[in-house]
Order: sequence, then structure tokens, then C-alpha cells
Amino acid sequence: FFFAGLQMAQPNLAVTPLPNLNTGGVPMAMNMDGSGNMNQQMPMYLQVSQSKLDIFSLTNYTFSMKDAQPDRDNSQKARIQRLKDRYQKEGMRRSVDAVLVVHQHGHPHVLLIQIANNYFRLPGGRCREGEDEISCLKRKLCKKLSPPNQYSQPNWEIGEILGTYWRPNFEQHMYPYLPPHITKPKECRKLFVVPLPEKCIFAVPRNFKLLAVPLFELYDNQKRYGPVVASVPQALSRMNINYMGTPN
Repeated sequence: FFFAGLQMAQPNLAVTPLPNLNTGGVPMAMNMDGSGNMNQQMPMYLQVSQSKLDIFSLTNYTFSMKDAQPDRDNSQKARIQRLKDRYQKEGMRRSVDAVLVVHQHGHPHVLLIQIANNYFRLPGGRCREGEDEISCLKRKLCKKLSPPNQYSQPNWEIGEILGTYWRPNFEQHMYPYLPPHITKPKECRKLFVVPLPEKCIFAVPRNFKLLAVPLFELYDNQKRYGPVVASVPQALSRMNINYMGTPN
């Protein structure tokens, strides 16, 4: 397997300490009166709830291989063509993807599946007719990443929705909203956070590669990863990411 683990140079920043106002950790707005003294004002913001995501080190996990799996979407062009064919029979496609996050070198990494040379995607796929999204995502994760032995399979816990994207037409680009003039979208794609357990075993089909890609590599890199995957770092920024240690 191939894992992207790049180290970034740390900038040399000069930090100016602020006066200790004993405000319980909440920053306060300041102003200067006529004598040059600072007057304590209302808090700049109130503490609000924030979703938490515990992530563990990449070294916690064991990676193995299993039999190859045929993949009909080995390129964006093939995916669009199959979308056209199915749309004529089934209507709008519903698809789900899993955002699996680990940490390496003190930075979050997202697990991506690489198919062929330059096609990357999140683990997931198309929902069957009448299948709910949670059941579909668990089925897809078991198929693509779980060991064949059922006793070694991770217990996939599906978290909250990280984003919803719409495909208005039979083209590659998707939008994080449904354009108002579109009455018959071709696909609705939802991204779910899937918190990983402290330890588990992954089994990847031999014809795929599993990559751990750092957020700074994904961010705004639509040319290589596509607009949806490139937007994952921004979507994750609303979560409080908690770095967990390595098990004993």
C-alpha cells in the first residue's frame, strides 16, 4: 500500500503575549479609554457546541489484501456513461461515501481508494433501489475494506453527514446545492463521517490501492482529486478533531 506522509516546514512566527485577564479562556474585546487603559468589554464570542471526531494514528491499523474486485467505474468517463444508462431505467442515482480519518506526523489524513493511475475516490458507492443510506454505506465498506473473515470485520459506525452534493447534468462537476432551475437532478451524493475504532484490520482488493492523503494535499486540489474530495478538508474544519494516542 502507498501512504502519503509529508512533513511541512514550520514557519518561524513571533508571538506577542496578551495580558492575563482571567476570563476563563473566553477572549474579550478591548478598547482604550482616554488615559490609555484597557477596559474589559463583552466576550467576543460565546462557547458553542461542536461535533468531535477522535482520530487515531495510522500505525494503529493493520492492512492486508483480498481477492480483486471488478470495478466498472475505473474512470470518470466510464462513471458518467454508466450513470446515463442507469438513469434511463431507475431515475436519479443515490450514492454515499465514507470519510475515514487517521493521523500521521501530527496531521489528519483521509483514506482514499485509488483505481487505475489517476482516479481517486472515497470508499462508498450507489444505493440499491429502496435501500437506506446507512445500510448501503455499511455494505460498501464491508465489500471494499473489510476482511473476508466475518470475525475480523470492523463494526462500522456511521456518523453525521459531512456534505450533500448534486449532479444537475451528465457531467463530472457536482454542486453543494441544487440549482433552482434543475428539476430532475441526475445524482445526489452524500458524504458521511465514519469514526474509526482504535484498532482494526483493513483488507483491500488486489486491484485497488488504499492511500492515506494529508488534508493539505487534498485542499483545493480539484485537478487531481475532483471537486468533492478536494472539499473534504473544508468540511472537516467545522469539527473538533481530537488526536488520540497509540495503544499500549
